[in-house]
Amino acid sequence: MKFQKLLAAAISLTAVTATTAATADEVNVYSYRQPFLVEPLFKRFEAETGTKVNVLFANKGLVERLKAEARNSPADLIFTVDIGRLNDVKEAGVTQPVSSDVLTKIIPPQYRDPAGNWFALTTRARVIYAAKGRVEGWKTLTYEDLADPKYKDRVCTRSGKHAYTIALVASMISHHGRKDAKTWLTGVKNNLARRPQGNDRAQVKAIKDGLCDVALGNNYYFGKMMSDPKQRPWAEAVHVAFPNQQNRGAHVNISGMAMAKHAPNPSAAKKLMEWLVGAEAQSIYAEQNYEYPIREGVKWTPLLADLGTFKSDALPISTIAELRKDAVKLVDEVGFDG
Repeated sequence: MKFQKLLAAAISLTAVTATTAATADEVNVYSYRQPFLVEPLFKRFEAETGTKVNVLFANKGLVERLKAEARNSPADLIFTVDIGRLNDVKEAGVTQPVSSDVLTKIIPPQYRDPAGNWFALTTRARVIYAAKGRVEGWKTLTYEDLADPKYKDRVCTRSGKHAYTIALVASMISHHGRKDAKTWLTGVKNNLARRPQGNDRAQVKAIKDGLCDVALGNNYYFGKMMSDPKQRPWAEAVHVAFPNQQNRGAHVNISGMAMAKHAPNPSAAKKLMEWLVGAEAQSIYAEQNYEYPIREGVKWTPLLADLGTFKSDALPISTIAELRKDAVKLVDEVGFDG
């Protein structure tokens, strides 16, 4: 019952999928991923394997909680989005390496930690949303184009300090070096139509409202907007451009998982990790949020298929993690949000 008692004492945490008793055949998950994304997966896993999955959902504070719980933590697995958060749990020392032939065979090396501390489950592309009828040559847009003077007062984006932006800036540092990446970021800032604000969907709305012509955003927001009657007109006002298709490919980020350092059920946790990269689970996972399966050969959702195939940047996600601190400094140096 240790797991339930800890849940009852949770600080600033949200809903929990409870269990009636603690057994050896169970997995305890701490998740930043929303319930609607992972609950269908866990229910299917339970039905197929008989292994119970207990889930603690949170918006923040999981790293601090894991550190405070230390060896008394009931957590087996950690689920989160963005390489930033995955790297944070690794750097905090609350994960452990996992050795699995299944995971290394299915997950491409650029989408897993070299030491086995985290593994991707899905990918998402950082696309450019372009106003229909107002952006010529939108199919061949590049991230570098966002700094071109011809886009003066035509670019919208969210905060430069957001994890999604930081990851893109880190990739630019890797590809171009710090000096040229700073020049690029300064150029993007000079082209902003307004001060960085809002989320990715807010940028598409701004295009629909005529405030700007191009904006950065994750690909899955297009699907979310298309499925929302209120927001569908926003999505219908833009083209979805996968940048840099003529060279390195579009920047991608991941959602992923890691095994907790003091996992009380490591065997069951590893079984769940390996099940999640299976074809069935990958199909379910991707469908829930318009993300791309990490496993090759899994059918994309119709909406993703309609957007077409694209070339992804092969830059290892671990490299982006290593350059995040430099990216944060660069954002501050150019005063991107100011």
